[in-house]
Amino acid sequence: MAQGRNFLQRIYQNGLARYWARNARRAADADLATLRTQRRGARVLRQHLDTLISVAESRLALPVIGSNAFPKPHGTDWAWRPALWREPLALKGRAAVQNKQMLGNEVTLFHDCRISELTLRQLRNTRDRDLAPFGLRMDVFRFDGSFLSLVVDLPPSSVEGLRRNHVVRVDTIVEMEKPLEIFARLNIRHGPNTEQIVRELPLHEEDIRVEFDLAYSNLNEKRVEQMWLDLIFEGPEMNQVILRDLTFSRRPRAEF
Repeated sequence: MAQGRNFLQRIYQNGLARYWARNARRAADADLATLRTQRRGARVLRQHLDTLISVAESRLALPVIGSNAFPKPHGTDWAWRPALWREPLALKGRAAVQNKQMLGNEVTLFHDCRISELTLRQLRNTRDRDLAPFGLRMDVFRFDGSFLSLVVDLPPSSVEGLRRNHVVRVDTIVEMEKPLEIFARLNIRHGPNTEQIVRELPLHEEDIRVEFDLAYSNLNEKRVEQMWLDLIFEGPEMNQVILRDLTFSRRPRAEF
């Protein structure tokens, strides 16, 4: 019975495909009334097809959209992957990116170029080894500024219960057209002050990871308000940088 239904469905689908293929071939010579009716039907059909394709690509592509899965150190009490690396953005990219312009709700580009020749674009990760569903590509052409940084705002949950015995870890996957230096600066606002800790990303290592040990900071635990990360790019001109993933985790520091 099921085989019979499948056979009939194939016949129907093949006939429907031939119908629209014939209409497409004859569109240039069809009378306007017929063309108007066919256009209305094609638009309805395209809406359903686009929905089906979008859902199918989301479900079948690797890795799974919305995934927040990534390796975390033992004892982790908070972990997070920003939405840009996790969910499809309504606006996929920006060209001639201006200072303080955002891509998504958490990522902002800062620079002091007089003429911006910078682009940002969200990419779909499809490699088997990628855990993040999406990546971020930044293209830098002529660069006449003195600084370029990508700022990621961490959610309020990142500072809930934050203490000086915490270690904040940042993991990323970086691809570059040519070598450059990237520094990570963790910023924690507590009251009127902002604590800043800077680490250089070890781009020559297989695991690109930095850790910020808050034990060496002057953090006022009772007044912690906000945390964000600056990724600072040194010598970015005529380069393409792809951040395939960016994740954060937090754990209490081991006591000896």
